[in-house]
Parts: sequence; structure tokens; C-alpha cells
Amino acid sequence: MLIMGGGECFRLALFFLLASHNVLAIENKGLCSSAFDYEDALGKAILFFEGQRSGKLPASQRVEWRGNSALSDGEPDNVNLRGGYYDAGDNVKFGWPMAFTVSLLSWTAVEYSKEISSIKQLDDLRRAIRWGTNFILRAHTSPTTLYTQVGDGNADHQCWERPEDMDTARTLYKITSDSPGSEAAAEAAAALSAASIVFKTVDSNYSSRLLNHSKSLFDFADKYRGSYKDSCPFYCSYSGYQDELLWAAAWLYKATGDTTYLNYVLSNQGWSQAVSEFSWDNKFAGAQMLLAKEFYSGMNDLSKFKTDMESFVCALMPGSSSLQIKTTPGGLLYTRDSSNLQYVTSSSMLLFFYSKTLNATPIGGIQCGSVHLSASEIGAFAKSQVDYILGNNPMKMSYMAGFGSKFPLQVHHRGASIPSIRVLPGKVNCNDGYSRYYNSGKPNPNIHVGAIVGGPDSNDHFNDARSDYSHAEPTTYMNAAFVGSVAALLAQTEQECLQFLRVNTPVSPLHTV
Repeated sequence: MLIMGGGECFRLALFFLLASHNVLAIENKGLCSSAFDYEDALGKAILFFEGQRSGKLPASQRVEWRGNSALSDGEPDNVNLRGGYYDAGDNVKFGWPMAFTVSLLSWTAVEYSKEISSIKQLDDLRRAIRWGTNFILRAHTSPTTLYTQVGDGNADHQCWERPEDMDTARTLYKITSDSPGSEAAAEAAAALSAASIVFKTVDSNYSSRLLNHSKSLFDFADKYRGSYKDSCPFYCSYSGYQDELLWAAAWLYKATGDTTYLNYVLSNQGWSQAVSEFSWDNKFAGAQMLLAKEFYSGMNDLSKFKTDMESFVCALMPGSSSLQIKTTPGGLLYTRDSSNLQYVTSSSMLLFFYSKTLNATPIGGIQCGSVHLSASEIGAFAKSQVDYILGNNPMKMSYMAGFGSKFPLQVHHRGASIPSIRVLPGKVNCNDGYSRYYNSGKPNPNIHVGAIVGGPDSNDHFNDARSDYSHAEPTTYMNAAFVGSVAALLAQTEQECLQFLRVNTPVSPLHTV
């Protein structure tokens, strides 16, 4: 079967319709088109990660305003910690949220590989995943040692420098059996096991290496239990480590089929909680989604996770009698003010996954108190969140840099806000960066294409100001979740097009799908 984008599918549908003189069906062309170019949005969301790269950049690097940086990371401990991703608009590598980023990107590649491949973005997505997994592998230097951070967050945040000029301390943080951090180790395990599935058919040796490290990291996280504190005050664990342990075990079961991991989640299903967010800190809903899918495949013992996943959906869906997360007047989910779009993108990603799962079952929906919600209603709400981000909002702007005709121009990002080292080769030091560029009212000289910023306030207002980091700063995990959400719309577009052909095109010798 030929896999096509929405525009190609409509053109083919139109050809057959005209050939059969079924002109009335042309009025329904909206089924095979959309207000936004989701293919373009996906490509740009993936491209964003090249602008976040640390280390020596490859010849294939497409974000040309970036250069090599942090080439001595790890040297104080005689380890190689080059590479990986800068977390957000700063120059610190936080291993815990970086691993979550890799988990989300890998999950998307697993669920929507066919659709992403059809628009020639799968190789770029795999490269984005590998850039992260390579760093996690380097950081896992022994069965009970994982480096979890490179750079001093406080010192870094006192400077406004390009990564290429960075001269702040590259302090190293690690967890060990004597100083554990189960959240960080288990998230790294989840990331590597999810990625092992992505690479299983294209690089089996690499896939096996990822899986072996994942198993070791899970054992480390579970055997030496302790809450991770090193990245506070920037990334503090509020939900504890039980969510990460369930999340990692669920991914290991999906990657291996080993019932040891299935028995682990069954033995510890009492840990699972009904929640209303999915984030770098709280992974319960992610684990519940993975295990609810297994429930619908016939594993009735996993009903606790299915029930908790339904509670998550009911907490978000407008009209639900158990609604917990309200929307802005413009219809945007609003969890909390600081970088709210991180919760919007991650929630949408899970809503799409659950809608897809329900569509494959006879029940086709869930009950939220007295309200029944169909799979299509759940998917439609998730789509409204993506469309809001891309421009269907009261500000009439895209919250993705470089997408559409109006988007944030003062993204809170050091590298993007200072002229490229290729344009301005002289060093821009810590204080000069603040006085000349951070405080400038001018647009960033470099458009960080694909960057999703923190988003509007609770009244749908957005102040495009570099200093407003809560609303103007991008993060890797926010973009990773958006990749998963917009990829789901590629799948929806294809299905709608095929349905359009089946319903509106008379059968003829030429009609083949």
C-alpha cells in the first residue's frame, strides 16, 4: 500500500472523484486536508534537537548557527561525557530529563514509524534518539555508577553565553550505590529499553547494547533505592521513584517479553496512582498507558493500570464529571504557569495513544462518571491542543519558532539570542552576553527552528520577552512530547484520507488502495 501525506492523498482522491464524475464528494475535501501542515511541524520539531546538541557536531549538522562545544566534559573524572543535549535555554546537561526526552522520542518512533517514514523523517528521528542514547551509554560507566549532570546550574544561570564560548564550571554529578538516585537510573533504563526497540531492525548490535545497559540500570535503580536530589533546585523529585521503576519495568517488558518485568509491575501495582499530569517528574501515566495497552491485549491482571489510565483521561477531558485540569478561555489545557506547554504536549501524546488503543477494541470509549467519551472525542481534543500550539489560539500565533507567519522572536535561549560564532567569531563573555543580548529588545539573530516555548498564561496571553523564561524558554522534553503528538496526526490524516476514498469513490478498474 502506498503511504501518502494528507495533501497527496487528497489529490489522488480528487483524481478518482473527477474520473467518476462524483463531484458532490469534492465538498468533503476537508477530510483530507487540515489547517496546519503537520508534516512541516514534525520535521521542524525534530530539527530542534540539532540546535540543542552538545559536543562535536557531525558534518551532517543542519542547524548551522551552532558549533562544537563542551569538548572536555567529563575530564575531571577521566570519563568521556561529550555529546548529549543541553536541557533548555541554558548550557547544562541534566541527565534525568534528557533520558525522559529520549524515552518520549523512542516511544513515538515505535508507535508511528510507518507514518514518520512516509514523510522521510524517520532517519532524522533515529539520529535524534541516538544522540541522546550515546550520551546515556557513556554516562553509565559501571553497573552502579551513572553520571547524571554536567555543569553547575547556578553558575550557568548567572551567565549568558553561547555554548561555544562557555567557560563556567563543568561540574560533574553522579549516582552510585552509596549515593543513589533511583529516579534518574530508572528513567535511563526506560530510555534505553525504548530505544532498543527503535534500533532492533536497523542496528541489532546497538539495540542489544542498549538493552543490556537498560537491564543493568534497572537493577541498580531497584536494588539501591533512594530519591534523586542532585539536580535540585532545577529538577527536584516530587513524585518519588516508584513511578520511574514501574515505567522502566513496563518498557523492559515491552522490549524483551521477559515475564520477570511483567511480574515486577504486577507485584508492585499498588504503587500506581491516579494522576492528572505526565512529566519529567511523574511517569505514572506513561506506565499506565503502556500497561493498559497490554490489558486490552488480554492481560486482565493489569486492570489496575487500565483503571488509573482512564482516570488520567477523565481528569483532562472537558465535559468529564471528574475533570481536574481546566482549560484557558481559548481551550488550552492549563496545569501550571511555568512552562505549561510541557504538560499540554505530554498529555496530548498520551491522549492520542489511548484513543488509538481504544479504537482497536470493541468498546471504543470510556466512562467518566455519567459521561461517555468515545475514542474519536479523545483524539479530537488532543488534536485541538496541537492546533492551539500551531496557531489556532486567541493570539493567532504559533508557539513553535519558525512555524507559520507569526511566532516567538525572543526565545529564551543563549545560543539563539547571540550571533552565531560563524558570524561573530570573537568571544562573548558572561556579562557581555547579558548586557548586549539578553537585555536587548531585538529579535534573536538565530531562529531556533522547531523550538516549542513555554506558552501563554492562563488567559491565553503571551508576552514575547526573552526575560520571561517561564513562557519563552524551550526544553527538550517539551519538544519530544510534541513530536509524539503531531506524529499521531500524520496517522489520523492517512486514515481519514483512506476512509474518504472508500466512502466517496465508486469502485472502478482504476481504483486501487
